[in-house]
Amino acid sequence: MESLIDAAADARLRAYAPYSNFKVGAALYAGSGRVCRGANVENVSLGLTVCAERACVTAAVEGGDTRFVRLAIVTDSQKPAVPCGACRQVLAEFGTDLEIVAATVSGDRARYRLGDLIPLPNQGILETFHVEHV
Repeated sequence: MESLIDAAADARLRAYAPYSNFKVGAALYAGSGRVCRGANVENVSLGLTVCAERACVTAAVEGGDTRFVRLAIVTDSQKPAVPCGACRQVLAEFGTDLEIVAATVSGDRARYRLGDLIPLPNQGILETFHVEHV
C-alpha cells in the first residue's frame, strides 16, 4: 500500500497544471502485479484536461492489463480527493470492486470502493440496446 502511494506521490511531481496548480498523481495496481502511474495534464480548454486516474487506465490497458485491484491518488489538498465523475465511469468499465486510497501530501488518507462512489455505472444506454461487454 505504501509503495503504491509513494508511486502516486512521485507521479504527482510530474503533473502539468499551469492553470489550476492542482497537481494530481495516481498509481494503479493491476491484477498482473504491474503498477501504472499517471499525472494530470491540463489544457487551456479545460474539458481536454487528462486526469491522472485516466492516464493510469490508459497506460494499464496499453500494457495489456484490464483487471485493476487498487488505485492510489495523491493531491496537495486539505482533504483526500476522490476521482471525478468521468474518471469514476472510466474506472467502472473495468469493474466496481476497485479499492481507492486517496491521500494528501501531508499524510491524510481515506479509503473507498469504486462501487460506493458510482452506483449503477452500467445503467442507461447499455441496457436499452443490450450491448455486450467485450
